[in-house]
Amino acid sequence: MVRINSKRKSYDMKKKFIFILLIIISLNFSKISFAANDENIYDKIDLFGEVLDKINKEYVDEINQGDAMDAAINGVLQSLDPYSAYMSPETFKEMETETSGKFGGLGIEVGMEFGVVKVITPMDGSPAEKEGVKAGDYIVKINGIQVQGKTLSEAVELMRGPVGSTLEITIRRKGVKKALVFEITREIIEVKSVKSKIIDDSVGYIRLTAFNENSSNQIKNKIKKFKKNKINKYILDLRNNPGGLLSQAVKISDFFLNNGEIVSTKSRKSSENRKYFAKKGDIIDGETLVVLINYGSASASEIVAGALKDHKRAIVIGNNSYGKGSVQSIMPLKNKGAIRLTISKYYLPSGKSISGTGIIPDIEIVESSDEFRIGTETDNQLDFAITLLNG
Repeated sequence: MVRINSKRKSYDMKKKFIFILLIIISLNFSKISFAANDENIYDKIDLFGEVLDKINKEYVDEINQGDAMDAAINGVLQSLDPYSAYMSPETFKEMETETSGKFGGLGIEVGMEFGVVKVITPMDGSPAEKEGVKAGDYIVKINGIQVQGKTLSEAVELMRGPVGSTLEITIRRKGVKKALVFEITREIIEVKSVKSKIIDDSVGYIRLTAFNENSSNQIKNKIKKFKKNKINKYILDLRNNPGGLLSQAVKISDFFLNNGEIVSTKSRKSSENRKYFAKKGDIIDGETLVVLINYGSASASEIVAGALKDHKRAIVIGNNSYGKGSVQSIMPLKNKGAIRLTISKYYLPSGKSISGTGIIPDIEIVESSDEFRIGTETDNQLDFAITLLNG
């Protein structure tokens, strides 16, 4: 048990606790400023010592100080924005496994909003998508356990389990009065970022579900095959695509543009601001292009849809996108964990940020019903796009 008498703290101890202090302050989830003109940092260190001492002496139950510190670190990061977070060594290792392309789980991309887990998007063909989980749903209970008040890492941990096992999630959905309960069986999730097919012998359809390292090469190869089949109308489907690599978003946008700005990023340091421009050459030679988006289209998806819309290069159809206009970096830590930290914000060629507002489609087509599934006979958005192209 740690006991600290603030009157006897030395200067060295004060330095030792500077970082931990910042963590404790965050438990109130107040916005933190690290500017030099803040209150005297050593007064805050004294406050930290007092709080920690009282917790250790007086709290009703014995606490695991390691877990408490992890939660406090998460508090700091989540007070900054919904996308910054701490990953314990175990969580970071699991994330690295997941990005390799195959893992066990429900197949949903999640974030935190108002202290509740929010579904950014269910992955195509995943257990969650098959059961009817939708982008924008709020997960309020996992196996009967309330999610509100837990960190994102804690909530994700509750959803983990052996492949073949089941769990129950309780969801709140906008426009639906009653809570929805889903029983979902965990499966091996295989991430296939690019799918394609020819529709009605004239439309080249490409579905992009994530911006991975090889996504742009896969799309280029798909389009080459389409051109050999004399395809002259194209659909790029970015629905339920939560994003990925900025570099891939730039490359894929560039495929369809001859010139002009694609996106700009602005960081804390002006020297790190960047602008990305298209090179000459349109891979489909100016043929008609439709881009499909929905609320599950976020981040890199919005860069592509926004750039093509701003340059009037594509007709954007579907629902308003998610509105995630920031870039995160994964930063490993000495304890073999990591933090995911927002390092810049991005802006469309028009200069607009899509944070909180998203990309507004040129033609809004709402999902037809609760039975709506992408790529099935219930997909009225795709049907509309095909009819428009074949008009």
